[in-house]
Amino acid sequence: MLQKVQFAPGFNKQVTSTGGEGQWVSGDNVRFRYGTPEKIGGWAQLGSIELTGRNTAIHHFVNASGIKYAALGTNRILYAYSGGIFYDIHPIKSTTTLTSAFSTTNGSAVVTLTFASAHGMNAGDIILLDSFTSITNSNFASGDFTDVKFMITSIPTDTTLTITMSSNESGSGASTSGGIRVQHYYPVGPAVETASTGWGLGSWGGVKQGQFTSTLSADINTSVTSLTMASSTSFASSGTVIIDNELITYTSNSGGTLSGLTRGASGTTAASHSSGDTVTDASNYFAWNAAASGDIVTAPGLWSLDNFGNKLIATIFGGETFTWDSDPTGATGTRATILANAPTASSFTLVSAPDRHLIFFGTETTIGTSSTRDEMYIRFSDQESIDETTSYAPSAVNTAGTQRLADGSKIVGAIRGRDAIYVWTDTALFIMRFVGAPFTFSFQQVGTNCGLIGKNAAVEVDGSAYWMSENGFFRYTGKLESLPCLVEDFVYDDINTIPKQHINAGLNNLFGEVMWFYPNSGSNTVNRMVCYNYLDSTPERPVWTTGTLARSAWQDSAVFGKPHASEYDTSSNGTSGSATYVQGNTDGVSYYYEHETGLDQIREGATSSITANIQSGDFDIGAQGGLAGAGNDGEFMMKIRRVLPDFLSQTGDTRITLNLRDFPNQTQASSTLGPFTISSSTNKVDTRARARSISLKVDNTSTSQFWKLGTFRLDIQPDGRR
Repeated sequence: MLQKVQFAPGFNKQVTSTGGEGQWVSGDNVRFRYGTPEKIGGWAQLGSIELTGRNTAIHHFVNASGIKYAALGTNRILYAYSGGIFYDIHPIKSTTTLTSAFSTTNGSAVVTLTFASAHGMNAGDIILLDSFTSITNSNFASGDFTDVKFMITSIPTDTTLTITMSSNESGSGASTSGGIRVQHYYPVGPAVETASTGWGLGSWGGVKQGQFTSTLSADINTSVTSLTMASSTSFASSGTVIIDNELITYTSNSGGTLSGLTRGASGTTAASHSSGDTVTDASNYFAWNAAASGDIVTAPGLWSLDNFGNKLIATIFGGETFTWDSDPTGATGTRATILANAPTASSFTLVSAPDRHLIFFGTETTIGTSSTRDEMYIRFSDQESIDETTSYAPSAVNTAGTQRLADGSKIVGAIRGRDAIYVWTDTALFIMRFVGAPFTFSFQQVGTNCGLIGKNAAVEVDGSAYWMSENGFFRYTGKLESLPCLVEDFVYDDINTIPKQHINAGLNNLFGEVMWFYPNSGSNTVNRMVCYNYLDSTPERPVWTTGTLARSAWQDSAVFGKPHASEYDTSSNGTSGSATYVQGNTDGVSYYYEHETGLDQIREGATSSITANIQSGDFDIGAQGGLAGAGNDGEFMMKIRRVLPDFLSQTGDTRITLNLRDFPNQTQASSTLGPFTISSSTNKVDTRARARSISLKVDNTSTSQFWKLGTFRLDIQPDGRR
């Protein structure tokens, strides 16, 4: 007899396939609408070029002239996107003009630049070269350097750096050259968040990635309590350095001199060192024979992006805040500049609405002194004032102020809600609400043991906040709720929690979806997705899906009409000669997409399919020939003679597969005649499938295909107990 086969919406990965009878248990690139599954929409690359590095932030806004902008921050460069074009608006930290600075060697692609004094740069930083005049004894020419961005390959000394060309020097080797201008981009951070722990983090090779280096300006013996370096600009006001195998702590840093030294720290041995020896920042060092008390994490390069009217506000995680005015004519030809009079070291920033205060989280207790940064400290500007000398100094005549939160060790993230700002520490949730004079903002703790897993792992929709914590998914609707999740064990068993800052949340309000993109246990970058459908979910049946959609950042459709997102690709270094290209890039690139457009994925002009699939749990037959009920589970073998497909919408072909087995621990096998290709004109397929339990799989494999399931019917009959 013909039997309808119906399954509850969403995936249930908390049970086995046999235990998932009447449910969907797995799939990829599918969503649920009105209780039924369908293939997700397509996406297409915006612009024709790649962005250097891993994009971590997207912010959309419309300026007073009605121009739509997308600001995008990678771990190397800040971009503005408008009208199909990407503009490099990254701030410049320093500009140096050099003469006779180039040296090359025949047969090598390495070019060495020599500065007159310490340059303060690090490997991986970006420099822009221009105003090039000449170079002798080299096959490299003006066009190889003028208006070209390079990633620094190495720092041999504090006055030299190397860059790598795309080809080797074929001349005898440059020794003299004309003038060239070097513009140093503000460093953001590495592409990948990494961690180390335990033994081997000491003087035998355990210096943290990205640490700063300089050189001794004079010899020192075993007893001196101060030392002078070529440059101490990048070093903290107090901390630890390592010279050879000796750790040295210091209490003061001024004018290149470290003082208040404690020699032979952490069990190392005080020793004499010579002028020119390398001095390395080692503030996160753990000595040999001493296990680290916790993980040492190298934070990735992150941005927080918002707008204060026409002005883009951009903050480097743990660093400076910049502003870029989008409104003047020719704005896209200008760069962001440092925000005057503002804190110089903050975790992130956010603009409150509608009261318009610029808020700094995890910031300095003393403005302009980075060493006073407190990761639980909040500072907000005077209302409608962000760059005046009095913008951040609280007084009786302004609304500027400060607040330190109490629960947690650091502020992890914050988002703007409909009538409040949600602020998470690593352990708790606070509500920050504008109340006016004299306090400006109120702060209320509304949750504990519900901290945010990463800076970008929360979204707000319709007055509710959704976020991912270390121990589950949560929602705040006026009260704290733990979201029931039928894929929770799958996600948390799969996730790599070391690169927490890579985890990011996205809202797709076109379909009522909140998504979290995360790296699995075998990856340091995002390669998985988990999605909660807040429109289709009920208390009895929360609708969750999982998949392999990998997005490093996501922005909803409010400004551009469709969601935008970025994909990080470590295998590409970019297209040579493009406006965004960086010579010597080793960080990979990001692609910028418009989602929910078409049926396929389009990247670099090439169209490829989005392969979607969904698979049910096992179902079996009862004694009377219908699908099994209580007391009849698996008692009889069954024969399925034919399948009557039913699609609410179908474009192109779709496949169905019947997976068979007789016992729960037996490996499933496809029916001998399957998989079955279903076109829009297919009325039925003959199957001849026989098993004790059967599961249904629907998928597609080619371009220009779409499907949305209706209710399948199976022609089923009992076939004995053996």
